[in-house]
Amino acid sequence: MKMDAAVLNDEIALLGALPFFADFEKEALKLIAFSADTRIVRAGDVLFRRGDAADSAFLMLSGTVALDVADDGSPSEAVFGRGCLLGQHALIAPTQRPATAVMREPGAVLKITRALMVRVLDTYSDTAAKLRGRIETELSTTLHEVQGAMNRLML
Repeated sequence: MKMDAAVLNDEIALLGALPFFADFEKEALKLIAFSADTRIVRAGDVLFRRGDAADSAFLMLSGTVALDVADDGSPSEAVFGRGCLLGQHALIAPTQRPATAVMREPGAVLKITRALMVRVLDTYSDTAAKLRGRIETELSTTLHEVQGAMNRLML
């Protein structure tokens, strides 16, 4: 449990700055920050591996993490630090990890499970409705863009 109000407020601010949590009420963010699991991680620790079942997201509180994003074994990685949310899709639907995440520097992460997200969305129905609407809009926009690209290719 988090006892330090400054730490809790910092986590709430980091969550609130992320597009995924843009429509969340402050109390919903507070519940996430208070209930999620804070983990201290060392350089070289693996947060998750490509192909693993994903049931959580990780908010980078400190340190850096490298995602190996290549499918063919070639060296291809992206490095992320404080304020990055890894695996946000796992918060709303079962999925698999598309990459392996290895800590480059020691730090801390906030592990947010899908079960916690369900609890938050059940508790804060206005937040759930806003999130659903934003996701539906984003999916519709993406589908429209893909259809437009496919139509241009078919010409």
